[in-house]
Amino acid sequence: MTDDDKTPAREVITDYAQAHFRYFRTADGTVYAQRNGHPVARPIRSQGTTGSHRQELMVGLYRDGLGVFNGTALKEALDLIEALALTEDVQQVHIRVAPGFDGATWLDLGRADGRSVRIHPSGWEVTVPDPREVCWRRTQLTGELPVPVKDTDGKGIDALLRLCNFATAETECLALAWLIGCLEPSVPVPAPFLTGPQGAGKSTGGRMLVRVIEGMSGDLRRAPKDEENLIAAVAAGWVTALDNLSHMSPDLSDAMCCIVTGAENVKRALFTDGDVFRARYRRPLLLTGIDVGVIRPDLAERLLPLRLERPRVRRTEAELWAEYADVLPLILGSLLDLTVQVRGVEAETPTDLRMADFAHLCAQLDAATGLGALAAYRRSLDDLNDDVIEGDLLAQTVLKHAEEMEPGEAQRMTSTQWLHCLTRLYTGEDFRPLPKGWPTTGKVLSDRLKRLQPTLAARGVLIDSGRTKEGRYLEMTRTPAAPESEQQTL
Repeated sequence: MTDDDKTPAREVITDYAQAHFRYFRTADGTVYAQRNGHPVARPIRSQGTTGSHRQELMVGLYRDGLGVFNGTALKEALDLIEALALTEDVQQVHIRVAPGFDGATWLDLGRADGRSVRIHPSGWEVTVPDPREVCWRRTQLTGELPVPVKDTDGKGIDALLRLCNFATAETECLALAWLIGCLEPSVPVPAPFLTGPQGAGKSTGGRMLVRVIEGMSGDLRRAPKDEENLIAAVAAGWVTALDNLSHMSPDLSDAMCCIVTGAENVKRALFTDGDVFRARYRRPLLLTGIDVGVIRPDLAERLLPLRLERPRVRRTEAELWAEYADVLPLILGSLLDLTVQVRGVEAETPTDLRMADFAHLCAQLDAATGLGALAAYRRSLDDLNDDVIEGDLLAQTVLKHAEEMEPGEAQRMTSTQWLHCLTRLYTGEDFRPLPKGWPTTGKVLSDRLKRLQPTLAARGVLIDSGRTKEGRYLEMTRTPAAPESEQQTL
């Protein structure tokens, strides 16, 4: 055979690739390769250490006796494959959890054989998903989960709660609600904030909760120094756990709000002048620490305080984690059983809470088990409101002014007039100096009060704004006290 009769290397690679792999694109234009019959997909441009498509293509060609090809032939073949894939249907890739057909959801066990858990209100099973239903994306943060045990009769939940040092039964049911929420890709869940005295095992408890979802390789991390690094870590995994927080800057607080409820990050694509890279993310978040100082109101609505207590008997790390690894299949099986039970019941959705999806999940958990998760969630938010008020002198001053108003009374003034009123109330007759951060203009005051609206509303003070012919105004209303019977119900 002459050289002219030989098939060019790029055609050999292209034919082999299209025979053994399925290529598709995501909504942001990234092209992925998925081996036929296998649910794990890899971006064809990835050069990561978790195994790029280029690497698996080279190995397949070599093992099937087609030879070893140089980089130029591989590049030309992959360029053509990428161009062809851009004409294919769009399909989403998922990390760890994914929606499926017929109301089911999937949990990636991180195994090489692709076995995953299909969760449905009628039950759960371990199987390999249809590649056209679920496409898993794996990263270095994707750990392997054990195959869960069936028919546990709740023994795994009991084992998890025994290993964690939760202070109250209310904390335990909120932790269970959060774990169930982590298995639902469409439900934004508040971020557990594990608190307690020194030696209460906050880091250990956080690792145990994370590893139920992420496997034994899941761990806590220090908070990144900037938002870009935080988003990169969040985008590469499912549960993001930050350890030992002692301070929370406004930028970090805002970033955490976006992570919990979802946002999109857009930046310039590498090696381009006009193209952009889009990253959408909404992930479960977990935090640990003794105290983070002042909690901003918008983040407080997205937190789930879980208090731990010091254990009565100390154990070695090796002993503790050996027991945890042994019971993890049982814990995961019990959690899946409970998730199926919760999804199979109906419950009303509370309309007065910011995280309405999680509140509905708590109501479903109560209907299935009677644990009282929704009432515990309400009380936790009330405690967080107290923390916000204790750390905000402006909120304290507004509530002090509202105490002098009659129930149902409304007062309307411009933001500048309100600033003079609240400033005089704070300084008092002794003219004490204003604290650092006190509003200096009516616009700053208006912005601060808008941010404090949920916290103040929980204490019976409503802040509203509007415009008349005379100009803009802020209106403060003291709501009437609820009847005693209604307070007991709440």
